[in-house]
Amino acid sequence: MQGNRDNPQGGSRPSGPPGQFRGVTLWAVFILVSLVLVTVIADRMGSRARLSMDEFKRELENNNVEELTIQTDRMIGRLREVQGKGQSREFEVEWPPGAMDSAFTEYLLQHCRGRVRTDNNSGVLLQILGQLVPWVLVLAIVWFFLFRQLRGFGGGPGGMLGSFGRSRHRVTTREHTHITFADVAGIDEAKEEVTEIIEFLKNPKRFQRLGGRIPRGVLLVGEPGCGKTLLAKAIAGEADVPFFSISGSDFVEMFVGVGASRVRDLFKQAKDNAPCIIFLDEIDAVGRRRGAGFSSGGHDEREQTLNAILVEMDGFDSSDQVIVIAATNRADVLDPALIRPGRFDRQVYVPLPDVKGRLEILKVHARKIKMGTDVDLSRLARGTPLFSGADLAAIINEAALLATMANKDFVEMADLEEARDKVRWGRAKKSRVIDEKERVATAWHEAGHALTQCLLPHADPLHKVSIIPRGPYLGASFSLPEKDRTSYSSRWIQATLRILCAGRIAEEMACGEVNTGASADIRQVTDMARKMVTEWGMSERVGFLYFGTDPQRQSMWGDLPGGHDYSPETARLIDEEVRGIVDAAVGDARRLLTENRDKLERIAHALLKYETLDASEVKRLIAGEPLDRPTLDDLLDAADGQRGPTAVPTARKIDAPAEPDFGAGPLPQPG
Repeated sequence: MQGNRDNPQGGSRPSGPPGQFRGVTLWAVFILVSLVLVTVIADRMGSRARLSMDEFKRELENNNVEELTIQTDRMIGRLREVQGKGQSREFEVEWPPGAMDSAFTEYLLQHCRGRVRTDNNSGVLLQILGQLVPWVLVLAIVWFFLFRQLRGFGGGPGGMLGSFGRSRHRVTTREHTHITFADVAGIDEAKEEVTEIIEFLKNPKRFQRLGGRIPRGVLLVGEPGCGKTLLAKAIAGEADVPFFSISGSDFVEMFVGVGASRVRDLFKQAKDNAPCIIFLDEIDAVGRRRGAGFSSGGHDEREQTLNAILVEMDGFDSSDQVIVIAATNRADVLDPALIRPGRFDRQVYVPLPDVKGRLEILKVHARKIKMGTDVDLSRLARGTPLFSGADLAAIINEAALLATMANKDFVEMADLEEARDKVRWGRAKKSRVIDEKERVATAWHEAGHALTQCLLPHADPLHKVSIIPRGPYLGASFSLPEKDRTSYSSRWIQATLRILCAGRIAEEMACGEVNTGASADIRQVTDMARKMVTEWGMSERVGFLYFGTDPQRQSMWGDLPGGHDYSPETARLIDEEVRGIVDAAVGDARRLLTENRDKLERIAHALLKYETLDASEVKRLIAGEPLDRPTLDDLLDAADGQRGPTAVPTARKIDAPAEPDFGAGPLPQPG
């Protein structure tokens, strides 16, 4: 689409009809003039007291007339004082035309001590016009400064009033984005599935030759940060067509009917600029299932917007080269009429990247970063399971920032690992002052996790363990999965349960009491054990039955209380099975740590000295080998000794220190 003079970026400005704005202005002028006339007449007529001729003569003889104006058919005057509090000082006296004669005029001049003057009807008109002029000036100022400013702000003859129902989309082309399939990695299957859309936009006659119909809409479904928006932009970039992008929330306003008007305007402009792509981001904002919850019914603004989208998508024919692409991470809440064939014909799932996909994504984002020779992106890809593309991009960017702050010439592997831990767990709080008892409890807690993870054959390999606080946690144990898992075996789940229980048990063995630091582990253990019974069919007593929460029912009714779909006896059986699984995991973890108490102590003491241990060092400690590297005290002494003559850090071996006086640390949060 070509740009215009008013919008050189290629975007479209709304242009409403001039007659609509002129009609609104004329009606506003008419209403204001009518209000002013009514106000002036009411002020002149309703605020004066009507006096009869006898009452007027009485006031005149009492010398109470302060001012008098004689007109053709009436007299208007002002009294010096009034009898009642609610009466007005202004008065008027009417008589038939021609009743005024010279005798009566002499009578007035003789008895009226105030100012007397004569006037005709033209004077009344001039007074009315004199009071009307200020209102006319106010109206002119309002029209000039308000309506004309709004007209200019609206970007066209329609102004803001005319453009309120215009679409607020953004139009970009390949020249502005420079995004193609080369910039999209880790979702090869999704790219292959949308390739035919690109071919249709480039060569529609190829599909029309055999009578085939290209899908009118494509729904991209996936977790946040998986690259749905990037994939849609890449489709437009590969096809070299305009890209109309708008969010679902941009349709909905406080005024009923605005969303539907914007939908119609968006599709009209898209048809005028075909071939093109319409991208509706976060479509679940307007495309939720109708009739769910406690909405206001068919007149709800969101439902009217959804109805307009449904009607516009039905209005496409084979000659309209317009493809509608929508993105959401909540496909379960969308209205069935929206995702039926003929509208969004195809749903493309954009998954979290696997190991190979993560490596490709890291390579794409590492193109513009200076990497060191020790950087191993494949190792980083293995250590980032369940990371999205946005998370991986954040890792590369954070690593570059860390290297820049350290005045390095390139990014090293240590920077990438620190950036990964920062993205997942939060920034390391090395300057945080921690109570010694709390620090000791955290060391034993993380040592229990690490030792159990190394001893169980079906657990993920240990990567490193640390007691440096990150985010809300005082320590964490990091694993390095050998492969991505789409399903979980019962052996892996059992090993994970024992690893989670080992932290609390190690604290209890060392300190003699427990604290609240294992709350996250307990929550995870309970959730995993309950899913084993209710969803995964891993309980012999419950059997091959599903007792979990129905996602569709939960999405329709939210979190309303309503009980379960099974009997109280079944609920009691589920609770017994969950407790049995957790008790077995706790017993096995306690037995494993008791049998390897010496190894647990060595790892805990090493954590207190070094704060961070990698997998190779933990394995050496389990084998009983010493660690020969500077401790934290050595590094601090070396930093202070640089000011002295001969301060050089020396390597120390780990010797088991005297058992400290353990106490319950307040709120340790292990990983």
